[in-house]
Amino acid sequence: MQAQIPPSALAEAPLPASPLASPLEPAFLGRPFSRGDTASTLRTIVALMLREMTTRYGRSPGGYIWAVLEPLGALLVLSMGFALVMRNPPIGTSFLLYFATGNMPFTLYSRVDNAVSRSLGFSKPLLMYPSVRWIDAVLARFLLNSITSMIISFILLTGTIVMTETRTVLELGPILTAMTMAALLGMATGLVNCALTGLFPVWDMFWGMATRPLYIASGVLVMYESLPRVAQDVLWWNPLLHIVGEMRTGFYPTYNADYVSMSYVLLVTLALLALGLLLVRRHHLTILYD
Repeated sequence: MQAQIPPSALAEAPLPASPLASPLEPAFLGRPFSRGDTASTLRTIVALMLREMTTRYGRSPGGYIWAVLEPLGALLVLSMGFALVMRNPPIGTSFLLYFATGNMPFTLYSRVDNAVSRSLGFSKPLLMYPSVRWIDAVLARFLLNSITSMIISFILLTGTIVMTETRTVLELGPILTAMTMAALLGMATGLVNCALTGLFPVWDMFWGMATRPLYIASGVLVMYESLPRVAQDVLWWNPLLHIVGEMRTGFYPTYNADYVSMSYVLLVTLALLALGLLLVRRHHLTILYD
């Protein structure tokens, strides 16, 4: 004879776990990090990078070719436009090289900033799995976009030097420093924007309007030395201006960028990075599921 279960026992028994847990349950906090978890973390990051590569470039004809053609077209248009107005660039003899040395670090920063700020939303379906943490999504987008932008920059700058015959003497130290700091600054501002946009959606529109003049204010088109003294005192606080100046010192040995302070850029980057990590760690569940 089958035993009867009293109703009170049924009421007190725990419900079976749902395959789709609530966003606030511990499963959605992601796996805790440990020393033995490094291999799993690397596999997760690589898988997220491959997913983005397939999503962004795998479905379009030409794939990664467009990633090179787009910035190349922008450089050619800028060079031809300014060549019609000015006889010589502010430094050097090639308009193409002048714009490339300013545009490449700025594009790297912008690309990483935009990718990291949207990393949680981009990988939201995968963050439902306990094996995927929010930091994995951030690092995957940071690494993929940084590597892609640096490869594109290398191709464009090499092609520019070969085609224009500038006979420039390269210094790899300032070039690598500028590109690395541009990527790290992009990650730092991207994390802060990720948190602020997730908590206050209007922030995305405000940030877009506020940074629209950044291309000019960062010294990509106009040299810092050619600006009025009042503008120099204000724009000096823009870390991208220092990064662009450092980049150009690696291509123009005679260019003396006295205003550049990479220690200031590093300080700003570390402060924003710490703030961004703190905000996203504290509010990533709210950003994902509210």
